[in-house]
Amino acid sequence: MTENGLRPIQDYEPTDIFVCAYPRSGNTWFQNLLAGVVHGVDPRFAHDSLIQDLVPDVHYKSFYKRYGPTAYFKSHALPQKGYRRVVYLLRDGRDVMVSYYHFLMALQVRTDFARLVQGQGLSPCQWHEHVERWAGNPYGAEMIVIKYEDLQTSAVRELQRFCAFAGLERTDADLERIAKQASFEIAQAKEKEQGWDNKNWPSDHAFVRRGEVGSYRDEMPAEVLAAFVERAGATLARFGYA
Repeated sequence: MTENGLRPIQDYEPTDIFVCAYPRSGNTWFQNLLAGVVHGVDPRFAHDSLIQDLVPDVHYKSFYKRYGPTAYFKSHALPQKGYRRVVYLLRDGRDVMVSYYHFLMALQVRTDFARLVQGQGLSPCQWHEHVERWAGNPYGAEMIVIKYEDLQTSAVRELQRFCAFAGLERTDADLERIAKQASFEIAQAKEKEQGWDNKNWPSDHAFVRRGEVGSYRDEMPAEVLAAFVERAGATLARFGYA
């Protein structure tokens, strides 16, 4: 621990909870929800720098500060031995790939959509590989799965599942209020007004872009969809997406 109370980001406890997901699966949204549910802040007014302080991204922050016996982290990593308690966020891989493509384009990464869904330029791996590795839970972590789509339609129920997992007691009214405060419409407005802690994100592109379930239907060309399903079809079917 440093003199100012910060700890290296890799220095965590067995009781800590990691929110793991493939990129563009609702990770930032869930960070904001956790800031409200766990720490009691109002997501409408919490700048991203505060969100990153309360629920640090292990790929972005080098140090963090603990605010209680349990710390909460965001991660895109594959299963890790040290991740003993995990909330895995799962989103339809077809929507994920659309969002990932636009994310790379905003960063001016030259990307061919068809090659992207075949694995070129993806990190840490292809979508179905990430999902299947976590489904296998090779290190026996205590884990729950929360679907992005269920968060959109039944936020209170899914947040109550999270609270039961984390050992938190919150009323339905509290969770409903927080879900509204972290809505996509509010997140989009907050992004325009406040921007992000990470100044590398281009201000002329929306990070909170669309967020709709089934957006792949009008944004993913047929040949790109076919290429993705060829690789990920079994995983889509296994988790109820096809």
